[in-house]
This record gives sequence, structure tokens and C-alpha cells, in this order.
Amino acid sequence: MRKLLVYLKDYKKETVLAPLFKMLEAMFELFVPFVMANIIDYGIGGADSGIVLRSGGILIALGLIGLLCSITAQYFAAKAAVGFSTKLKHALFDHIQTLSFTEIDTLGTSTLITRMTSDVNQVQNGVNMVLRLFLRSPFIVFGAMIMAFFIDQKAALIFLVTIPLLAVVVFGIMMITMPLYKKVQAGLDAVLLTTRENLTGARVIRAFHKEAEETERFGEKNTALTNLQLFVGKLSALTNPVTYIIVNVATIVLLYTGAVRVDEAVISQGQVVALVNYMSQILVELVKLANLIILITKALACANRIESIFEVKSSMQWGETAAASARADAPAVEFDHVHLAYAGAGAESLSDIHITVKKGQTVGVIGGTGSGKSSLVNMLPRFYDATKGMVRIDGRDVKTYAMEELREKVGIVLQRAVLFRGTIRENLLWGRGDASDEELWEALSRAQAREFVEAKEGGLDAPVAQEGRNLSGGQRQRLTIARALVGKPEILILDDSASALDYATEAALRTAIRELPKETTVFIVSQRASSIRHADQIIVLEDGEMAGIGTHEELLAGCEVYQEIYYSQFAKQNAVQN
Repeated sequence: MRKLLVYLKDYKKETVLAPLFKMLEAMFELFVPFVMANIIDYGIGGADSGIVLRSGGILIALGLIGLLCSITAQYFAAKAAVGFSTKLKHALFDHIQTLSFTEIDTLGTSTLITRMTSDVNQVQNGVNMVLRLFLRSPFIVFGAMIMAFFIDQKAALIFLVTIPLLAVVVFGIMMITMPLYKKVQAGLDAVLLTTRENLTGARVIRAFHKEAEETERFGEKNTALTNLQLFVGKLSALTNPVTYIIVNVATIVLLYTGAVRVDEAVISQGQVVALVNYMSQILVELVKLANLIILITKALACANRIESIFEVKSSMQWGETAAASARADAPAVEFDHVHLAYAGAGAESLSDIHITVKKGQTVGVIGGTGSGKSSLVNMLPRFYDATKGMVRIDGRDVKTYAMEELREKVGIVLQRAVLFRGTIRENLLWGRGDASDEELWEALSRAQAREFVEAKEGGLDAPVAQEGRNLSGGQRQRLTIARALVGKPEILILDDSASALDYATEAALRTAIRELPKETTVFIVSQRASSIRHADQIIVLEDGEMAGIGTHEELLAGCEVYQEIYYSQFAKQNAVQN
């Protein structure tokens, strides 16, 4: 939690004024029993209505002033807490953006979402309540004890015994429950992960009629979380009844002691009432403090979870400035004996990949499922770094590039066509923010998307639903291809990005890609041999290793893996045609 407090530095005034006004409220509250004692002893006991009226007016004034102080304190506390959580969310989001895919894969999306939402909200509530009550409650407790000593030292000894006993109960329960609340948040992660999987895969679940199994799986996760929450809740709930028992026993002892002291004419009846009121104030404040401790325990557990994300550093280090332009004779891309092993994986995904690609060449990448096709091209924009060997672009190690420089040079269309809520224009401008309408339409034409965009009401300003749900799979793929083309990258990667297109549209797309400027280097990853057969060179992968490299004709003559892929696909096509 200590590391997160830096996000409160812009709210120093609020963090001082909020508890200050709460202390003022508490101070006025401590005078109330004294005024009540005055009313009882001199107003009622002395039958002086003037004292009753004057003292009653003082009570009203103390109440109004206390109310004003309380409202002011809550305003400053809320302002500081909301501002703190806003800055924390921004910082956490920015930090997550710096992480490489390796760290994001390791942490998990559901975990990061929980940290950004539930955990931050718990910390915000903790900050708010600490500013309002953390100083006020102890101030009332010790203030009431001090005021009791002013009334009668012997009776006040009861306070001196009661308060430490209550502190042991409250803080003891806190120490037990704090690690358990961490487990509760971890359980919440598991429930969120299951929920996310079910919502994103709802169509698949229903297609295979797995609703009952998934409901049971969710029920198990939710039941485990519920049981843990109930267990922790029961432990936390012990605070209030144990506190009440201790304070009520202390009140009984106080009343007995007070009665004896009144009978001995040491203190007055009004002072006994004042002592009981002080004990009641202590009871109320300790109950508040107990609930606050529970809230703080949750907040600290969540703060530690958030801190753990900040402590995760990206395994990638980027160059800070753009380097000098590359040599004209340097290859566009080189994979120099590259190996890749994902974090936590038992084996390498790519082994000893050695490829040289000249500027302007079109390279096809083909292989079976899990052969490492996407892993290969994902190293060009540095989604992942090679564990051995070196990847070079224009003769330079990709690790020496500044992020912006590399991402402008490399355009990639991923397997899953991801669009964002907004308009077609807004999605295309992700490729290059200052692109003109003419350039947008040109990119749409190359991606074979112009026709359906023109048919939509609004054209470029036609709405796109979240994840592009109002578009077909083929339309989404063509828009993501157009988005990459808008940036006019020197290296264009199409990672199985035409799988939803019919053969005629894909053929037209391949033709348009071949008409790109001659200096543009293109990588086409595909399961279809027809998609890459005209490439300048084709890389065949099998189980992360290169099974062959060459032109279509060379591979068809001498690569068994490529032959198997090619003839199996064309045999199927011939069977369909017959």
C-alpha cells in the first residue's frame, strides 16, 4: 500500500483537511456528556430552567457545528479517494500497456481486469474511510478516557482496562483475516475467468450443448468463493459481538462503581451519566473502528495485489531514439538461427530458424496447426523476443528499434479480426492518424472492402459495434487488412487473415497485395497452399522447425511436408468439383 500512496500526492490538502474536520467534529462530540451532566446536576437537580435552555442551546450548536464539520470532512475525503483511484487506474493501465505479451499471458486477462476494477474500488473505499474515521475513532476513544479521568480517576480505571482489551480483539481478528481476504480476491479472479470464458464462448457452448456442464463448473468456482467469503465473514463478524460484550460488561461495572461513588458523595449523578455516555461513545467508535479495520484489511489485501502488478517489469527493453537509416543493400528481414520458447512452456515453439528475406519479396509461411507460423511472424513487431539467435530488420536487431519506429515499419493483421466500437473511419485511422479520406478509400479498395463500406449508410462514418459484431467475419477481416494498409508499412504481415474470405475475394486480395509498392515486403501466413503458392519463397514449418524453404515448384518437387499439405487440399477441391 505504501507504494500506492504516491498517487495521493496531488491531494495533500484534502488528506489533511478531511481528518482535521473529523477531529473537530469529535472534539465537539466529547463536550456533549459534560453539557448533559450540567443539565442533570444544575438544571434538573437545581430546578433551573434557564440552565436547561442555555445548555440545550449549546447542545444544538454543538450538533450543527459537528454536522458542518462532518459534511466538510466527507467532501474532502471523497475528493481525495476518487482522485487517488482515478490516478491509480491510469497508472495501472499505462503500466499494463508497457508489458510484453509474455507478461500478459503469464498474469492472465481476468486477473488484470479484477485488479483494474474490484481491487482498485476496494482500495478507494479504504482510503475514503481511513481519511474519515481512522483518526476520529481513536481520538474519541482516548479523548473519552481522558475526559473520564477529569470526572473521577477511580471510575476511569475501568476505561484503562477496557480499551487495551478491545484493541487486542480488534487487531487480533484483523491479523487473522488479512491473508484470508487475499484468498477471497484470488477466488474472485477464478470466478471472473470462468464468466469471461462462458460469455466469449457462448455460441460454442450452446452449439455443443454444454450449458449444464458449464453451469456446474461455474457453480463449483462460485461455491468455493462463497464458502471462503462466509468463513472470513464469520471471523470478521466476531468483532462486533465480542466488542459489545466487553463494553457492556465494562458499562455494568462502571454503573456499579458510579453508584458507589455517588453514595459516597464523591461524584454527582450527572457525572455518572457523563461516564456512561463516554463509555457509549467508546462502544460506538470501536464498532466503527472494527468495521473500518475489516475494510482496511480488504483494501490492504487488494493494494498488495495491485502492487504485485506494478512490480512486474516488461521483459522487453526498447531503444529510446530512432537510429540512422538502414543500408540500402541490407535484407528486409533476417532470422539468424532463432529459437523461441514461451514462458512456462516445456519445449521450444521454434528451433533454429534461419531465413533471409530481400526487400520487396513476398514470403509465404505454411505448416500444420501448432507448427509455429504465428510465433515466427510475431517476433517481427516484437510481440515476443527470440530466446536464442537474432531477428533483424533492415540489418538491425529488432531490439535496437524504438517502439514507435518499429511499429510504423511493421504492419500486422492478426488471426482474430479485432475491431473497436466507433466508426469505420475511426478504426481505419488506427493505421495512421493523419490519413486522408482518399488514402482510406484506397486501402479499402486493396482490401476488397470498398464495395460493402460504400453500401453502408454513412460510408466511412458507418457505426462499428463492439468487436465488430454488426459485421460478418469476412467484412471484419477485410477492414483489419485495410487498417494495416493505411499505415503503408514497409513490412506487411497477414497472419491467416483471409480465412473467412471466399476464394474469389481472396484471389482479388492477393492480386491487390502484389500491386503494393515494390519495396513492400509481405509475409502471408496461411493454411491454404493456394494463398501462398505465388510467393517468392515459401517457408514450411513442422513442429517449430523448418521442413523446407523455396518456391512452390521447388517445394513441390523436394519437400514431403509441403507435398502432403498441397495434394491433400487440392484433392479435396477436386472431389468437391466432381
